[in-house]
Amino acid sequence: MPGAIYDKIYQKLRQRIEGGEYEYQSLIPSEHTLVEEFDCSRNTVRRAIRQLAEEGFVQSIHGKGVRIIYQPYEQAEFMLSGIESLKEAVARNKKQYETKVVCFAELIADERISRRTTFPVGAEIYYLQRVRYIDGQALIIDHNYFLKEIVKDLTPEIAEASVYEYMEQVLGENIVTTKRKMTVERINEIDSKYLELGDYNCLAVVSSITYNAKGIMFEYTQSRHRPDCFVFYDQAQRVKL
Repeated sequence: MPGAIYDKIYQKLRQRIEGGEYEYQSLIPSEHTLVEEFDCSRNTVRRAIRQLAEEGFVQSIHGKGVRIIYQPYEQAEFMLSGIESLKEAVARNKKQYETKVVCFAELIADERISRRTTFPVGAEIYYLQRVRYIDGQALIIDHNYFLKEIVKDLTPEIAEASVYEYMEQVLGENIVTTKRKMTVERINEIDSKYLELGDYNCLAVVSSITYNAKGIMFEYTQSRHRPDCFVFYDQAQRVKL
């Protein structure tokens, strides 16, 4: 129950920040005010604020309060430090979004797939190609590999909605850790076939592996982005030694 309350507060404050109700450089309401509004403990409020700070929305100012440091970008932005689905990221950026599954297969990992994904040889997997449309333009293609024993009974219809929502809300899985690598690569035939590339001959490529709460790797994804339309960001805090 405390976790649910903390998440409710976090989501509500984040919505107010992203929606402009709390303006850039303003202070959010005091802990006391939030405790009364949400009828919870100070520790629960602090946990929600700590997550907002870790994600770059706010910064605590000693003796003054918690200041909004979030600024929206004109381009769609994706967080490298967090784990959010593309559907969640696009909603956060207030963009129109659509996914089309152009390939859906059930495979047994061979040596080639194992080298590419690190799934063990013999693992049963789903392989998908999903084209992502942002504001009507085909700008991303994802190559997804999902472990069948974790992502049970996956279908193209589920994949076009949200795999993560399905995992969390239907299967009861907790998605915990993602490791990512970013590269720039030349376009290939599949990119040219499905994406609106214009004069671009290369893409920004984000390769990721993701684990559940038991430490089991259930996903390998290569997400290929047209380079002019997306911003990948992280934020960090310097700690004095």
